[in-house]
Order: sequence, then structure tokens, then C-alpha cells
Amino acid sequence: MTAEKPMNEFPVMDTNDGIVLFHPNIPAKAALNVAEVLNTRWIGQGPRVDEFEQKFEQKFTNPCKSLAVGSGTDALHLAYLLAGLKEGDEVIAPVFTCTATNIPFHYMGVKIVFADVDANLNIDVKHVAELITPKTKAIVCVHYGGLPCDMDELWELGRKHNLAIIEDAAHAVGAKYKGQYIGSQSDFTMFSFQAIKHITTGDGGMLVVKDKSLVEKAKRLRWFGIDRSSKQKGIWENDITEIGYKYQMTDIAASIGLAALEEFDDHLEHRQKLYRLYCDLLKDVKGIRVIGSEYTDREHAAWLLTAEVDNRENLMKHLREHGIESGQVHYRNDKYSIFGGRTPGKFPKMDAIEDRYLVLPLHAKVTEEDVAYIAYILKKGW
Repeated sequence: MTAEKPMNEFPVMDTNDGIVLFHPNIPAKAALNVAEVLNTRWIGQGPRVDEFEQKFEQKFTNPCKSLAVGSGTDALHLAYLLAGLKEGDEVIAPVFTCTATNIPFHYMGVKIVFADVDANLNIDVKHVAELITPKTKAIVCVHYGGLPCDMDELWELGRKHNLAIIEDAAHAVGAKYKGQYIGSQSDFTMFSFQAIKHITTGDGGMLVVKDKSLVEKAKRLRWFGIDRSSKQKGIWENDITEIGYKYQMTDIAASIGLAALEEFDDHLEHRQKLYRLYCDLLKDVKGIRVIGSEYTDREHAAWLLTAEVDNRENLMKHLREHGIESGQVHYRNDKYSIFGGRTPGKFPKMDAIEDRYLVLPLHAKVTEEDVAYIAYILKKGW
């Protein structure tokens, strides 16, 4: 295992010092909704969770079913369990993602087989096809930054080899692939409502399930293996036959999510407008390429604006000197000891882009004027 190179990182920037990389998007009605919940009988999982699930499903995931949980990681773990993964099985997953994608496999004793990235830091479908063995039981893809992966090819591999396709859509709420919302077609999909996502519930997630026969099991696994609907009818002697978890969402969190849904279209439009502006202003700047800007068959959710750049460390210093925060956000997972460490040359595309990707500010507080200023600073060179 080779020694790790230090990442090009700077301390977190204060909002008073310039244009920060991230900022929570708190909807106008969030405080009012929370106050209403705090004056009711239900502050844990209750009617607001049900309402949030229903409205999220109607907007994004129908005909698949949506189940609200405490985090995106909770949703992924449940998806892996519902997919029938067990100790000794193999799963193909991206080497480049938030560690939350892959850590739940360690809970389960499932072997992770990492796949390389493509030019846009999504999973390389051609490499995935080469990695499939008789032990492979599922393929996990991550829509990095909000750009949908090559889903037709992944779904075809799933059909051909009888593999579950699990979408980590933590970045991709509102994204579309060939006109259809991400979350409406695969076996399982996860959405994240962590602090700085498009929709935040403080922390939270949504598990989306295609096979409706698995929904009741998913609900039991979300709550200690207990059938809550029977319990709340006064049937207190119901048995527990499967190991469950405490993965539920609360009504406090759901009330914030409901407020965010009301504003979602405007928020997504704002982010996508900024993304397109970045693409337009940076298209002729030497030493920089906006990642994921060339597709016409999919709609980018614009959670991250990531660029491939020359001389990244110099560029980050140049931006910081002008009050602009930047960073890497996610890293190749094989850099971490828990995943076995890296093997030189195993992922040539990841190796090639590892020191060249950079995330620029894109969130609710960023304005078109901010993007124009950032582009101006980049055009000055670094």
C-alpha cells in the first residue's frame, strides 16, 4: 500500500470572508412547520412522515414507493438488506463516492468490488461489465454531483445477470434520465436530506423501493422489526421475526422536508441556472473543464459544480486569495484503510483525475453575480 499524498485542503471559510462552498437551504416555512409539530402529540414518526413520503413519492418516485428514514446511509443499508445481500456476496460499487455508499457493506460482511470512474466521475459502466462474477449480486451507482449515470447500460447488465440495481441519488433529487425522474425506475434508490442537500431535514433520507411486496418488510426493518401498524391498533403481542433497526424519520424532520418540497422547483431552477451560467462563462477558459456539461439525454440536478482543472493547488490558493472557497468534497474510497487501501494502477481513470477535480460554490445563497465574479477570477489565470 502506497503512502497517501496530502489533499489540497484549506480550513473552512467563514461566510463573512467571501463566497462559501456550501450553505444550507432552509425553506421559508420550515420554522413554522416545526413549531406546529412541537405543539402536537407526535414529534417522532407520525403523520407528517406519512405526508412527506406521499408527497415525495407523487412528485419524484411514482410508481416506486418512498419510505422516509433517519439518513441516506440508513436508506442504503435497508436497500442492501432488502436486495437480499448476505455475507460473502459481492457488490460492484464506485471507487469514487461518499464513504456512506460503501460503509454499510462492512456491517453485512459483503465484499465490495470497486469500479473505476468515467470522465465525469460517475461509475464506468464498461469496467462494471468486466467485474461481474457468479458471486456478484448487485450493482450500486452514484449520480455524482447530480449528473445521472449511464442507466440504460446498467439496467441491461442487471437484466442480463439478474442483479439488483441500486441508485445512490444523494446528489440527484430532481435529476432526470431520458425524461424520467431518478428514483422512479430502479430496484432501489436512496435520496439524502443531509444538511446541505437540495432538500434538508437537518439529516434524513428516503428509501425508494420498486417491488411493492418489500414495502412492509422495509417498514419493519426501519423500526426494530416491529409491525408498527399492528402495534398502534392495540395488538401488543405481535412477534418480532427479523432483526430491525432504528432508522425512522421524525415528524420534526418531515415538517422541514414538506416545506422544502413546496419550494423545490424554484430552488432546483436556481441551481440549474447557475450551473448553466458556469458552463457558459468557463467554456473557453484555459485549464478548466466543467464536468458533466455535455449531455442532452439527462437533466443535471446541479448539486455540485465540479471542474477538471490544471494546477489545482495553485488554483485553490488563487480562489481563496479572492474570497472564494473551493474543495474536493468526496475522495476515492480506496484511500481509506477500512477499504483495504489503494493498489497502484488498478483504477487508471481515477488515478488520472484524482489531482485534477475541484468543486466550486453552487447553492441557494450563490447569485448569478457571484458566478460571474468567480469566472472573472478564473479567467485571470492561476
